Amino acid sequence: MEYFVDKKSIVREIWGKGDTILFIFAGASAEFALNKAVDWLYFTGRLPKDPLGRLFSTVSYAREIVFAEKHAALKAIDNINSIHASVEAKRGKSIPDWAYRDVLFMLIDYSIRSFEILERKLKLSEKEEVFDVFFRVGKRMSLKGLPKNFEEFKRMRQTHLERDLEYGTYTKDLYHQYRKHLGLVRYQLLLETQSLITPVSVRQYLNLRKFSFLNPVIPAYKISRSINIDGLIKSLILPSEYKSEITSLDTQNA
Repeated sequence: MEYFVDKKSIVREIWGKGDTILFIFAGASAEFALNKAVDWLYFTGRLPKDPLGRLFSTVSYAREIVFAEKHAALKAIDNINSIHASVEAKRGKSIPDWAYRDVLFMLIDYSIRSFEILERKLKLSEKEEVFDVFFRVGKRMSLKGLPKNFEEFKRMRQTHLERDLEYGTYTKDLYHQYRKHLGLVRYQLLLETQSLITPVSVRQYLNLRKFSFLNPVIPAYKISRSINIDGLIKSLILPSEYKSEITSLDTQNA
């Protein structure tokens, strides 16, 4: 059976672990809030009403693509296109290509950053694997102007960080929703994670510290995984109503 992502790919390892996925979400949640196209996420009203639910919905699509047989993965990508087309039809305008690219860039960058924080430094060939998977997702979505290789991606990613971010009304409201849905303690944990994983420009826009209090905690967390208590820690990080979703994050497909 042919898979969209090879069974031995580092991408499967990254997206098969709940903690790396949660770190990816933390980084993306910061950058989504700053993106100049964030109004599209507000158009349906789903994101501000249930940001955590949107997390698990997004994760389920990404994991379906990463772990599915090739035909099923392509069908999932086509379904994402269909959903976006429906939203565009309702609003009467198109989501700009650069906004789609920005999302792909986030997934590439935060996949790499998360794994390197929680596991080890990636080889260049492994980073190129991550790029290749999401490049193929973008090609299937018929996106224009995609980088041709990992080096070009790094240049375009930096340009995006300089050009496509701003702190606006939606940013302030979305962070209000994060705090409302997470509660004060979990919200502070989100901010510490964002301080740890986001690029300098994102931290500056959000006034996040360069130093995260999670820095000295990460080694202890790695030990907790070796003695199988990391599941308990993750269950404390997110609200109890998402218990089944939290458990499923660590279920790697065959």
